[in-house]
Amino acid sequence: MSADDSRSGAPRVVLVTGVSRYFGGRLAARLAADPSIERVLGVDTVAPDAETAERIGRTEFVRADIRNPLIAKVIADAGVDTVVHMSVLATPAGLGGRASMKELNVIGTMQLLAACQKAPTVRKLVVRSSTAVYGASPRDPAVFTETIQAKANPPSGYAKDATEVESYVRGFARRRPDVIVTTLRLANMLSPRIDTPLARYFALPVVPTVLGFDARLQFLHAEDGLDVLCRAVVEDHPGTYNVAGPGSLLLSQAIRRAGRVPLPVPSFTTPYLGMVVRQAGAIDFSAEQTRMLTYGRVVDITRLQQEFGVTPAYTTAGAFDDFVRGSDLASVLSSENLGVLERTLTARWSAARRLVESVRGPR
Repeated sequence: MSADDSRSGAPRVVLVTGVSRYFGGRLAARLAADPSIERVLGVDTVAPDAETAERIGRTEFVRADIRNPLIAKVIADAGVDTVVHMSVLATPAGLGGRASMKELNVIGTMQLLAACQKAPTVRKLVVRSSTAVYGASPRDPAVFTETIQAKANPPSGYAKDATEVESYVRGFARRRPDVIVTTLRLANMLSPRIDTPLARYFALPVVPTVLGFDARLQFLHAEDGLDVLCRAVVEDHPGTYNVAGPGSLLLSQAIRRAGRVPLPVPSFTTPYLGMVVRQAGAIDFSAEQTRMLTYGRVVDITRLQQEFGVTPAYTTAGAFDDFVRGSDLASVLSSENLGVLERTLTARWSAARRLVESVRGPR
């Protein structure tokens, strides 16, 4: 296939990174089911499990590491015209820690973009990003549009990675103006099939919150996220787009809908919230997630509605309710669980308070 042929009509050869993970595998399966797409290549460092391998159908799995320059050979040999970058991961689970996560997110993106820049057949790049790039602070606007920047660059974690990834993508777009570049900033997705710190947070029988704050939150249903990603592949929508369920939920409302019990804690112990939640059963609850659950974050999806001509089928409340139903969260809400976890959380907060008071010293 010549370079000119690859730039006309619908995508013919699509490469999806992160195909062995749940969301990447679901996207590859949808694209493989589209008869207008000739080939779908799924790239990951580990082979998909049996369920994912069956789901992705005719997708051709390629064991490759996007951090390795050899990814350029994969793209060139297959004549890939559309690249979908799904390997920007929000948690270090299974990666060996935060350093490995950052290496995959940032170094992996740099190598992938370098490979795309060299490939004359590439005509489209779709990047999965996150609304985490906006951060969360008390000085934030009520609603973020795509043109509003964070009040302060995220200092660490996934939000920092996503911010760096977007900066590299913008640089690529300047170097290859002939390539259609679409960046999708997805809101927090909740699904019974996706294990995230936020999902585990709402699964806690007693949910710690920051006293005096009731964050406005926004969620995205996994099916709506997949719909938008598929449209970005088969249609041309250059630019950056917020993707979230319409509306918002207060944290207190979400906790009630999940059938949980809130446990407000003093704001001066906020830095220890992540430690407490980790001890209570969640994983890798970072400072950025604590800020989001304190100050909230809501984005505007007008541009998505106007340019894509689509509104997510699930509102924020609908997406959250579907997550609760699918997770069967009520099954763990027993008096025994409540008593055990409440005693654990109370003890942890008391220890945190004593630590803070000892650092402050006598007044």
